[in-house]
Amino acid sequence: MKQAEVKRFDSLYAHHLKLLKLQGKSDKTIDAYSRSVRRIQKHFDCCPDLLTVDQLENYFSQLIDTHSWSTVKLDRLGLMFFWKHTLKLDWQWLNMVKAPKIKTIPDILTSTEIEQLIGAAEKLRYRVFLLTTYSMGLRLEEALSLQVGDIDAGRKRIHIRRGKGHKDRLVPLPDRTLHALRLLWKEHRHPVWLFPNYRGSMATIRGATTHMNIGGTQSAMKAVVSACNIKKKYLYTRFAIMPIPGLCRQHPIYFPSS
Repeated sequence: MKQAEVKRFDSLYAHHLKLLKLQGKSDKTIDAYSRSVRRIQKHFDCCPDLLTVDQLENYFSQLIDTHSWSTVKLDRLGLMFFWKHTLKLDWQWLNMVKAPKIKTIPDILTSTEIEQLIGAAEKLRYRVFLLTTYSMGLRLEEALSLQVGDIDAGRKRIHIRRGKGHKDRLVPLPDRTLHALRLLWKEHRHPVWLFPNYRGSMATIRGATTHMNIGGTQSAMKAVVSACNIKKKYLYTRFAIMPIPGLCRQHPIYFPSS
């Protein structure tokens, strides 16, 4: 692109980011919607508003061949937002991109398999994390983001903040999970995080400013799944997991009693 066009695109892109924030979009949505604009700009090496309908049709046709439908849908939504709110132009052409309706039944781990996973996790923080996630049906980031102040031990419930759709909710807290969380906290005694970043000495961990790394946690969970030789198409992600009633009641062997 010529310098003048680069400058114009940068200005539009900055406005795009501002509008996404003003509409209260989550960080992940902002990242996805902005990435869609950068992707198409890089593909054609021009500002997206200069593209013709034929070019856009060809672009999405190629995108479908090289990316998953989830990526294609996110790009469609991101460009729709860019056209409608940033450029203030007609965006009806985006309706030509429609994902196929496919209904699949997810593989669900049994209570026994989950107990295997917890038992196979060598580090206490991952055992507690697995128990917390599955006993209450939390998403990965919901569990990682738990703070000490979110626990209401008296009422046996935990406050999940800014979950899916930026909504808070209260979730029942099983006795076994409460005990495990207390055990883990006694190990690190972080004033804020229940699952602080475990890098460095214990003193460093106690002063961590962030929770455990998402990618590192996912990698650890995948390793545990592999060690248990579970053959289901199981991948630990940030998506919701069905809570397992009574998890670990029959086999309370994973955590000390005190």
